[in-house]
Amino acid sequence: MSKSTEQHVADSHGLIRVQGARENNLKDVSVELPKRRLTAFTGVSGSGKSSLVFATIAAESQRMINETYSAFVQGFMPSLARPEVDRLEGLTTAIIVDQERMGANPRSTVGTATDANAMLRILFSRLGKPYVGPPTAFSFNVPTRKASGVMSTEKAGGRVEKNVVREVVYLGGMCPRCEGMGSVSDFDLTALYDETKSLSEGALMVPGYSMDGWYGRIFSGAGLPMDKPLGKFTRKELDKLLYAEPTKIKVEGINLTYEGVIPKIQKSMLSKDVEAMQPHVRAFVERVITFQTCPECDGTRLTPEARSCKIDGRSIADLCDMQISDLAEWVRRLEEPSVAPLLAGLRHLLESFVEIGLGYLSLSRPAGTLSGGEAQRTKMIRHLGSSLTDVTYVFDEPTIGLHPHDIERMNGLLLQLRDKGNTVLVVEHKPETIAIADHVVDLGPGAGSGGGTVCYEGDVEGLRKSDTITGRHLDDRAQLKSSVREASGALEVRGASTNNLRSVDVDIPLGVLTVLTGVAGSGKSSLVSGSVEGRDGVVVIDQGAIRGSRRSNPATYTGLLEPIRKAFAKANGVKPALFSSNSEGACSTCNGVGVIFTELGVMATVESPCEECEGRRFQASVLDYTFGGRNIAEVLAMSVEEAAGFFAEGDAATPAARKILERLVDVGLGYLSLGQPLTTLSGGERQRLKLATQMSDKGEVYVLDEPTTGLHLADVANLLGLLDRLVDSGKSVIVIEHHQAVMAHADWIIDLGPGAGHEGGRVVFEGPPADLVKQRTTLTGQHLADYVGA
Repeated sequence: MSKSTEQHVADSHGLIRVQGARENNLKDVSVELPKRRLTAFTGVSGSGKSSLVFATIAAESQRMINETYSAFVQGFMPSLARPEVDRLEGLTTAIIVDQERMGANPRSTVGTATDANAMLRILFSRLGKPYVGPPTAFSFNVPTRKASGVMSTEKAGGRVEKNVVREVVYLGGMCPRCEGMGSVSDFDLTALYDETKSLSEGALMVPGYSMDGWYGRIFSGAGLPMDKPLGKFTRKELDKLLYAEPTKIKVEGINLTYEGVIPKIQKSMLSKDVEAMQPHVRAFVERVITFQTCPECDGTRLTPEARSCKIDGRSIADLCDMQISDLAEWVRRLEEPSVAPLLAGLRHLLESFVEIGLGYLSLSRPAGTLSGGEAQRTKMIRHLGSSLTDVTYVFDEPTIGLHPHDIERMNGLLLQLRDKGNTVLVVEHKPETIAIADHVVDLGPGAGSGGGTVCYEGDVEGLRKSDTITGRHLDDRAQLKSSVREASGALEVRGASTNNLRSVDVDIPLGVLTVLTGVAGSGKSSLVSGSVEGRDGVVVIDQGAIRGSRRSNPATYTGLLEPIRKAFAKANGVKPALFSSNSEGACSTCNGVGVIFTELGVMATVESPCEECEGRRFQASVLDYTFGGRNIAEVLAMSVEEAAGFFAEGDAATPAARKILERLVDVGLGYLSLGQPLTTLSGGERQRLKLATQMSDKGEVYVLDEPTTGLHLADVANLLGLLDRLVDSGKSVIVIEHHQAVMAHADWIIDLGPGAGHEGGRVVFEGPPADLVKQRTTLTGQHLADYVGA
């Protein structure tokens, strides 16, 4: 049978066929996935789920779609390599809805990231009074321009008269004072420079401004005195140093641009979201720069003209600041036949926010502040009303950050997408979502090199009867503890009013395991960030990105590489720097990165393994040195679990390394390889890595934000054991969590709600889990009671 005939047969049977997948740790995986059905991919973290779903199926679909574009268009697209797989048949267009944050662009909001703001701008350009211009007149990302034209009229005798047209046209709605940012910055000059020092002595306290490099040459070339203390600068010299406009200068025969320090900082640092900065840059910005609401636009980002235009007494800024559930209600009451289709589309979009559990957000909420789960659900909204059918939707744990009450609604939305004739592929750990699947692919049996095979394929009932790790734990239910710990004190919170909190007074017990619960948007994170974080002895461990380059890995981040390098150096009588791919031991061809980047002009940069070191990142001579029979590249290729055994036994025993590795195993990261780039870790993995590095005596109160994220059912028990060990060692542990197993295991529960946004923000229960289950007066209590079978 020819290949085209086989493909036709696969399509006619409604199957996506994968044969011989070998991406990452997959071991020649072959599966048949039914189209127009919901398939759940299960297995422990690191078993190969994402490698099969994202790196193989979705990646090949994306690559094949890109190849349909013209060569010119492809030149602006990333160059995608074909996945390591023998054959893929029956693929349809893949739409990936992942947990990647929605970017750190401070100009991006929930409204601009969806079609909501665009629809509102059209609405105000049609119905708003007074009329101020086209839709762009209401956009804070389009600058305000005043168009004045010159009209010439030829008179008899060839004389030309010029009449200036002084009509002002507003093309954009950007506030000119804050340039559409909503806030203005002010500099604390005493924190920017030391006036007792000269430039050559390092007076400027700006990260990266070393006078030994080009900055020193540029300042000198601009005519600034390099050896005079800044406190003795003339007013003109200081203005030139701090505020000068870009000016062309010549330094050592090279044409360069000199610009004052403050405008330079504004362009290079303040154009980025603070959260996306490197730690040392962020610390500098927070120390030197104060942000305050723009006095011109009052934080709305818009011009006075845009704000003066209203519909039923409301400006576009008023609407964007409203809670989306309230805005949906306002739009429902609006009736105007001339824009009926637009209103219908806007209503559907806003109601989708409410339906998906994000009604507590506002359209003006910066997109960069959304959690991974919120970002994923926001992306999902644009597909709910789509007319597309027979496409493949790929989801990465869509239940992350969801209360059990909200998981029911998410399940309904996944089934809604399926019932429109689409194929839905979901990587998931929650039993409530696995239960609605038509088909299940369970990968494992272990993680990393111990995974990568299909342990089970079939329906959910068959999974329950199978002897796989997932099958055995699918119906696990934690029981309420027979006794709870007594508090040793309390962390008092009084009058908490951050975001939607309504002057909350609550005592968070110390010396016990406390769990903060409530639906998404009820105020849990607000309580922590506004009233707990920042206190002495409090260590907050979240799922935010770990700062570092692609060179960073678990070994470098945890400090593990230091004792490993010393052990190698001592065993071989050489310098420790040889065993760092960022130092003397680095491969000279790829500079220790392990890959070569090839620039192809306008096309995307191509990344390929370094042929010199074959991706191992070290010089060949360095790999001749061994420790315990392994070279440094082989050690960094080990999994955490394997390395823990290696550094615990015989001649290779290294107590300092073993201690760090045991902590990594304790937090459930035994499957990670020591040299795996940090950029490849999920939010849950990042949080557990942070936890492993901070399990020391420096903190008294540990705050964790949904530590079960990305954890397999079998690993939740290990996490509970870790939390118990922290509490038993004298620490206080506060966990923001939706997982009922963690709730049941708590000593004390603080439940916020009863709803989200302005329907939440109150403490609706505080006490031991048994009382919450017994009373069943809150949504959390009802779901926990069902979970424990009470």
